[in-house]
Amino acid sequence: MSFLELIAHFVASTSTIILVVILVLSFYFILTFWVFIDRYNLLKNKIKIEAKSLKDLYMGRSDTVDKRSLLYAYTTKESVLSKELLQAASTDLIRSSTKHLTILAVISSTSPFIGLFGTVIGILETFAALSGEGSASLSVIAPAISEALFVTAVGIFVAIFAYTFHLVLKREAFELNSLLDSESKIILARKIGETDV
Repeated sequence: MSFLELIAHFVASTSTIILVVILVLSFYFILTFWVFIDRYNLLKNKIKIEAKSLKDLYMGRSDTVDKRSLLYAYTTKESVLSKELLQAASTDLIRSSTKHLTILAVISSTSPFIGLFGTVIGILETFAALSGEGSASLSVIAPAISEALFVTAVGIFVAIFAYTFHLVLKREAFELNSLLDSESKIILARKIGETDV
């Protein structure tokens, strides 16, 4: 039996509710990868820019952040430069860089339950179909139960990716936040040093 024939048999023999559950979990899986790839590339690019900017500040190659830095627009207005402004800017930049992380958290927490819902429905349908028969052997019950349990496995599979990607992106956001914080401290220290002279 080929893969396409196996899928066709599965679709033909499975209930509508289980098919809907599998479609929802498939959508979750695609969404999980889309959010991860989008945010990971964005965060990595921003981290690279901020790391170079911070290195230039440390080495004394620059008096201000790189023009591509997220803080550049805020540091060019030196008359209003303050610790509070830079903290607010950093917070806003991290918030905009990490949007959609909630989607991963929701997917990682709900997909096992969606899969479990499909399993419960599948088992209920199996027992309802078998209730009309006088007796049923294991060879009749086992394939229906294993088909129902498949949906739980799919839900857990999706949750593993969503949870892992969520943690990876949180770590990248933490790194970006640390870089922005270090840049802010250096800029403020230099500004205070200039006013003391």
